[in-house]
Amino acid sequence: MITPGVAALGQQPVERIVKTIAVYDDFCHSNDPHEEHDFGSFQADGQTIFFKIDYFDKSLKYHSPDPSDPSLTERVITIMLAEKY
Repeated sequence: MITPGVAALGQQPVERIVKTIAVYDDFCHSNDPHEEHDFGSFQADGQTIFFKIDYFDKSLKYHSPDPSDPSLTERVITIMLAEKY
């Protein structure tokens, strides 16, 4: 899910942002204390970008009963401008 603020940056910036998230590996104890690798932050096109991964059940109504089990889980990534958080 891309928020309106990120979408307003335009197609090329959004493509760069998505590619950055695909290879993101800047997880450390200060930004990932539970070692879940479900949140990240980086600079792109002069903006601070946040992304968050949530784990829902297959109906997308509730949290997944077991996020590690793909047969029970749908992952949803939200990409937003930090200033809109």
